[in-house]
Amino acid sequence: MHANDILIDGYDRIRETVHAVVADLAPDTLNHRPAPGVNSISWLVWHLTRVQDDHVSEVAGREQEWSSGGWRDRFALDLPADDTGYGHGSDDVAKVVVDTGELLTGYFDAVHRQSRAFLGGLAADDLDRVVDEGWDPPVTLGARLVSVLADDLEHAGQAAYLRGLLLAP
Repeated sequence: MHANDILIDGYDRIRETVHAVVADLAPDTLNHRPAPGVNSISWLVWHLTRVQDDHVSEVAGREQEWSSGGWRDRFALDLPADDTGYGHGSDDVAKVVVDTGELLTGYFDAVHRQSRAFLGGLAADDLDRVVDEGWDPPVTLGARLVSVLADDLEHAGQAAYLRGLLLAP
């Protein structure tokens, strides 16, 4: 198994979890925040998708699906155009509201297709390329892709937990 095959498998697992979490949920469940300051499923899935879109498109040298695919307009959120959710406080989290789960999974799937295509074209040597000199040590492509994978899986797990909590009898 090659390194990019491992990454593809990991990114595919994010997709599986996102779809399982969002499946058949009504908008009020997707947008529900069980306590003040707690994230909703909508925010968690939107945020993990924005992070993947932002970070992978940057290292792939392409425009984000958020803007090029028209997703920013479809979501119509009262947030800055380049917002990924990083550093959001409670008021910003409350602005991420969706009418359907299909909006979340549609955006996620568009980003996933782009990420998967990029990952599929990588050679092992590509993963050693430095993509961010702003850290010590500098960040390689491999480290950045694993960072996105870990962050996305963490947020997908939080959304799965929240789904279970909200649907518990």
